Amino acid sequence: MAADLTGTYLTLDDGRPAVRFSRVYDHPIERVWQFVTDAGELAHWFPSRAEIDPRPGGTITFTGDPHMPESTGRVLALDEPRHLSFAWGGDELRFDLEALDDGRTRFTLTDVLKSADTAARNGAGWEVCLAALDARARNERSEGPHTGAGAPWKEFYDGYIQAGVPSGAPVPGLD
Repeated sequence: MAADLTGTYLTLDDGRPAVRFSRVYDHPIERVWQFVTDAGELAHWFPSRAEIDPRPGGTITFTGDPHMPESTGRVLALDEPRHLSFAWGGDELRFDLEALDDGRTRFTLTDVLKSADTAARNGAGWEVCLAALDARARNERSEGPHTGAGAPWKEFYDGYIQAGVPSGAPVPGLD
């Protein structure tokens, strides 16, 4: 069975490669902002534990990812509760939230890639992470992004490669 891919590979206006994901959640923008900025909420779906100093130039400390060393990033832009972007491991992550009718929120994640060959790998990783966020938003239990051998990461990765998304970068924990 082929993976249902929700990410889009694109080239931004400035020429940088990116993968983008969009979801609509049945929560007001303030609640979705918590999913994106609160360390306790991020722990349910983000690949690393992230402690954010929520101000432009603020430090973000990343820990707890079994496949990556501890690291720090920097908040690049913040417009609460609509936008957060930060640098992480050479990439720029952008979270954009838009309030919709009936208390819903459009969530858009854009991973601006350091290198195009990370697109399939990162896209597959975000599929797994965002599935955990989707479950959290529905108030369902999820094992989170690090579900072990049962995680569908490889199926998503293969799907992105079959779709022609650039690949070839090392895969932490496998390479």
